Amino acid sequence: MAGSWRKLDGVLLFDKPKGLSSNSALQKIRRLFSAEKAGHTGTLDPMATGLLPVCFGEATKFSSGLLDADKSYDASLRLGQTTTTGDAEGEIVSEIAVGFSRTDLDRVLMQFRGEIDQMPPMHSALKFQGKPLYEYIRQGITVERSIRRVKIYELTLHRWSGNEMDISVRCSKGTYVRTLAEDIGNALGCGAHLAALRRTAIAHLDLKDACDLEALISMTEAEREARLLPITCLMPDMPRLNLDAKEVMRLAQGQRLGLDTGLPDGKLALYGPLGFVGTGKQEGRRISSERLLSSVAKQASLKEFTEVVE
Repeated sequence: MAGSWRKLDGVLLFDKPKGLSSNSALQKIRRLFSAEKAGHTGTLDPMATGLLPVCFGEATKFSSGLLDADKSYDASLRLGQTTTTGDAEGEIVSEIAVGFSRTDLDRVLMQFRGEIDQMPPMHSALKFQGKPLYEYIRQGITVERSIRRVKIYELTLHRWSGNEMDISVRCSKGTYVRTLAEDIGNALGCGAHLAALRRTAIAHLDLKDACDLEALISMTEAEREARLLPITCLMPDMPRLNLDAKEVMRLAQGQRLGLDTGLPDGKLALYGPLGFVGTGKQEGRRISSERLLSSVAKQASLKEFTEVVE
């Protein structure tokens, strides 16, 4: 079976269905593509649906930026009801009649726009001493957590009817929409839990460009591969620096370059004569490599060996 795996590079925008963990989704996609190496970015709970970027091969090296990116969600709240997990999968803890006005609702939602403080939920993959918090809560252990500051760039009310409410959220990394739902419910005085969640965007990557599992299964191998985006889709806003072949080789051999690029200090997308080669960092005139494609590193190693032999 191992011999059937193949090298594949690129990024698939996958529309994860409800009831499937992010890791299970990854394994299904990997088998469909017979990909030797694959990883996902930005875990979604099994109850959540929506955008899950799957990176193949060399793309896995450059996916960390998505973890720090802003994200967008559509969320449904069940008002007047709290649960043990903060979402629809938990047991009901309390039920309170919903009795606020639209004016009250608008005032409360205003409080959750901009920078806010959140307490990470125990039912989450956040790690404590190397273990995710949900493993502790399963054993009946509650771990002390630190409040974290996050930013809600947009919070839009789309529908409110009785004990049901639909909102969309664009937020910074580390935001828990489940906690946001609970906090909104508490501020309204009736409690709430997250009834449904769908991720619609991560930075510039949009759910409208994603493909679901049924569609992928029905495609031919060529059609599936045509859905893959290039590695560079993971770094669209990163300044580009063009290098010649010798400069690329020097970086690949661990050397630094001294160049007047005219670009601001920080991360750079590096391009050689044949295209994208990796990412680097600029500090003043000094350019160093951060992550390079394996093929570039291998070429540098072979060139170094050849020079020693000659």
